[in-house]
Amino acid sequence: MAGNIELLNSVLAAAQSENRAALVGYLPAGFPSVEDGVRAVTAMLDGGCDIVEVGLPHSDPVLDGPVIQTADDIALRGGIKIKDVIRTVKEAHEITGAPVLVMTYWNPVDAYGVERFAADLAAAGGAGCILPDLPVEESETWRKAAEQHGLATVFVVAPSSRDERLAKITAAGSGFVYAASLMGVTGTRESVGREAQDLVRRTRAVTELPVCVGLGVSNATQAEEVAQFADGVIVGSAFVKRLLDAPDLESGIAAVRSLAGELAEGVRKRA
Repeated sequence: MAGNIELLNSVLAAAQSENRAALVGYLPAGFPSVEDGVRAVTAMLDGGCDIVEVGLPHSDPVLDGPVIQTADDIALRGGIKIKDVIRTVKEAHEITGAPVLVMTYWNPVDAYGVERFAADLAAAGGAGCILPDLPVEESETWRKAAEQHGLATVFVVAPSSRDERLAKITAAGSGFVYAASLMGVTGTRESVGREAQDLVRRTRAVTELPVCVGLGVSNATQAEEVAQFADGVIVGSAFVKRLLDAPDLESGIAAVRSLAGELAEGVRKRA
């Protein structure tokens, strides 16, 4: 069975045709449990997200700030396995019909088996993988498997990436480019600054792929700000925080759905 890269491409193209940015949400699988995580991811999509990233919890999440680390720890202590991550992708896609990607560090994929991971993700209806720590020079094995199974390979670029490096990374990627808006770990920020806009400009100069900005967006005002210059707005920690701060699960699910709606309004306010 082929994966859903074409669905991902069409959803991004549809947002562009509506003169707006796509809204991309993130939650780790298995948080607060596997079943409840599926509900939360579905709520994000029902609330207004166009695309979701399902995180594969990792014991050493070097890119992730304290909010996502806390959620990862809850998932890991709950016994999360890769099969549960794949299940989360499958159920969220089946319920909503939306493109669902996995965001993961490379080591779990390598340990699971590259071909096996690509095949299982595609069979679950997954749209692709975001691989923040996989160097493009070492990515050929994965990219071949992903292409064979109809999956996108999304690489992360940062403000520190030189122009020639941006060209190399984006030439190897598919689906979209994940532009990390600032140096450092994930988490909500007071503002998502000029660095992000400059990075998007430089990335667009070397690729036709949509450029989606993540790291720091937490509210509708920031989503609107980023939507002025990016093809997609990626929000993770803010969703996780709504679940962590909620007094109970039902309130948390409702808060996630509500935040998705607020952010969806923000990305539609292009000048």
